Amino acid sequence: MKILIINGPNLNLLGKREPGIYGSNSFESYLPTLKAQYPDVEIAYFQSNIEGELINKMQEVGFSADGIILNAGAYTHTSVALHDCIRSITAPVIEVHISNVHQREEFRHHSMISAACKGVICGFGLDSYRLALEGLLGQR
Repeated sequence: MKILIINGPNLNLLGKREPGIYGSNSFESYLPTLKAQYPDVEIAYFQSNIEGELINKMQEVGFSADGIILNAGAYTHTSVALHDCIRSITAPVIEVHISNVHQREEFRHHSMISAACKGVICGFGLDSYRLALEGLLGQR
């Protein structure tokens, strides 16, 4: 099984950015743990602060990957383009958030991409990615 994890803007700063919300671990330090838990799953990772690069990557793998785990960061709340891309590809996409966005600022309560995604997981810290992976494995 081939899964791509995509992180959007500012998620390259995990471990440094607002540790009270996002924790003190970087995604790069978490990823080997996730890969070790699922040795039979090929997990690739991509991060960009640029919306078009996120779309390009999803279009590149969205017809061959078995699933995409997407934390679109702030683009979650603004991007019709990401929504349209998710609808255009065949790989199921799970929307992920590290924090519980519904306990945060009002503008974070609405997702432009949720309706296009297979499911949404939020509020479990970096473990949200594992939960999304479990969701994709359960769809096989």
